[in-house]
Amino acid sequence: MYQVGILTMSDKGSRGEREDLSKKVIEEIVIEHGYKVVVYRLIPDDFERIKKELIEMADELKVDLILTSGGTGFSMRDVTPEATKAVMTRDVPGISEAMRASSMEVTRRAMLSRAASGLRNSTLIINLPGSPKACRENLNSIIDQLKHGLDILTGRSGDCAAPDKHHEQH
Repeated sequence: MYQVGILTMSDKGSRGEREDLSKKVIEEIVIEHGYKVVVYRLIPDDFERIKKELIEMADELKVDLILTSGGTGFSMRDVTPEATKAVMTRDVPGISEAMRASSMEVTRRAMLSRAASGLRNSTLIINLPGSPKACRENLNSIIDQLKHGLDILTGRSGDCAAPDKHHEQH
């Protein structure tokens, strides 16, 4: 069972002025797919604080997957992708590209997402939107493929050549 950390960036949420509805969406989806949420944090949109939390979850708590919510738009306070990239050891752009492509079928505004995805050593970090609806759509578009990536990342599987049900190549 893979361990998940959820990190929500919201100035209003961190001040208690807004409920974090995206957390509930993320939790519901990952639990339904056999993952276990072991840590959750709700913090302001602050570059250094985001980096600190990502590093702690990956390096100290050793979660397998960190799903962030919020901070991926055009506001000057939206710095989640930059903080994520600052702590990544390897880039995994295909995940964010797949989410944007899937979201484009729902709204053309998906092209405005700046979400990033990458690895910090043996932890996968994925930025999700802050809106619960967009968060659900984005996570549902990738969740079925994540287990395979995590299996390879954590050494639980070494077989990268087996095609999935759609016969896609890696």
